[in-house]
Amino acid sequence: MSQRLIVIGGGGAGTAAATLAKRFDPSLRVTVFTEFPDIAYSPCGMPFVHGKEIPKFEDLFLSTVDRYREDGLDMRMETAITDIDLDRRTVTARNTHEGFDKLVIASGFVWEKPTVPGSNLDGLHYVKDIRAAMEFDKQLDSMRRAVVFGATPIGIEMAGNLGNRGLQVDLVDEGPWALSEILDPDVAEPVHRSLEKHGVTLHFGTKVEGFVEGRDGRVGAVQTSRGELPCDVVIVALHKQPNATLAEAAGLTIGTTGGIMVDEHMRTSARGVWAAGDVVEVPHGLTMLPIRGLTGAHAYAQGRTAAFDISGRGGVYDPVWIPWGMVAGDYTIGGFSLGETLATAIGVPYVLARGVGVSRARYYPGATMTHVKLLAEPDTLKLVGGQIHGGEGVKERCDFLAFAAKRGATLEDLAWMENIYSPPIGALFEPIAIAAQNGLAALQQPARAKAAA
Repeated sequence: MSQRLIVIGGGGAGTAAATLAKRFDPSLRVTVFTEFPDIAYSPCGMPFVHGKEIPKFEDLFLSTVDRYREDGLDMRMETAITDIDLDRRTVTARNTHEGFDKLVIASGFVWEKPTVPGSNLDGLHYVKDIRAAMEFDKQLDSMRRAVVFGATPIGIEMAGNLGNRGLQVDLVDEGPWALSEILDPDVAEPVHRSLEKHGVTLHFGTKVEGFVEGRDGRVGAVQTSRGELPCDVVIVALHKQPNATLAEAAGLTIGTTGGIMVDEHMRTSARGVWAAGDVVEVPHGLTMLPIRGLTGAHAYAQGRTAAFDISGRGGVYDPVWIPWGMVAGDYTIGGFSLGETLATAIGVPYVLARGVGVSRARYYPGATMTHVKLLAEPDTLKLVGGQIHGGEGVKERCDFLAFAAKRGATLEDLAWMENIYSPPIGALFEPIAIAAQNGLAALQQPARAKAAA
């Protein structure tokens, strides 16, 4: 008799686990439960539809529910799981018990909610559900002022794109600069300039104390530690929290970050139960500390690893070095592993290598400056982190550096690396190599001074 796999969640992790497990083992009966009416769309693209850089929300859909059904999946849309019973091997949905042999929990995240007066007013918007985003977008043309609460990645993207849309935008955050938990201040500085160019007023070191009611029970202003900011809408862009309530109630082991603990195969503490995506925590490649709330690419890869294990194909999910990148205003930033701020905060020693190069030949139209900062172990000079900012090519360099660090590359390796020279796509001197060479030269100066003495 064929076994039944139930997958909770229709995001990147859930759809990867469901579709690949069915592909690898066609005998599996696979059922996907999701509380939403849609599936296989990119929430990450929503700010750019609001900013009119992407023409319409329909462009964000990657597939359809019917296509998954054609592939043999039992799709239960708009159906929330309300209980998991690991002893009886059942889940409950709409007061009906559904049995399973294997279970994948990919229940994603929930946004952190403000804990100040007025948090239940209408007019507080969270970026997640595409149907809600479509309705919100219809209202934007009649709005003049928006407050974005939280200088997180989604907050930065929404602020810049609403500025593009022509709204007056106030970005409020208690931190000293944008993305202050991961970004270094020297990289944040051009981000600030770019956002201001897009019509965003920055309020850092500023606490939100409450939301003030305006007309018809909607928010009309935000009360901050530095005064009141009138608005038509508030975008709440605080931290992502793992949606692990069901898993915890079922008795699965929850880690120190609040995410479900999994091993390298994405197995949980319970037999025959896997978890993947924003609901889990995984180890950092350098520190081995647990982290969570990564990207859609990580979620898909974790769901794929679960599918491999479910179907007996093996494969493991390695500790993560977290290449990341984003457009802030019209400026591109990125990094991998640790920057100076985070390395200092958790006590990771490092030496620094900096350099500036160009993305193309200097004479070729469209060339942009690329600023590279590398962190390396003081003794071995192995990479431990870095940040890059500029224009084109930031994403590709961060991907490469994360892979290089995972393989133990050093500043010496990068200083003399090969690189493409082609005027439209690559300069004669690679910015990463320039940074590494500068770092080595700086390290040699004290040694030379000591020898001369």
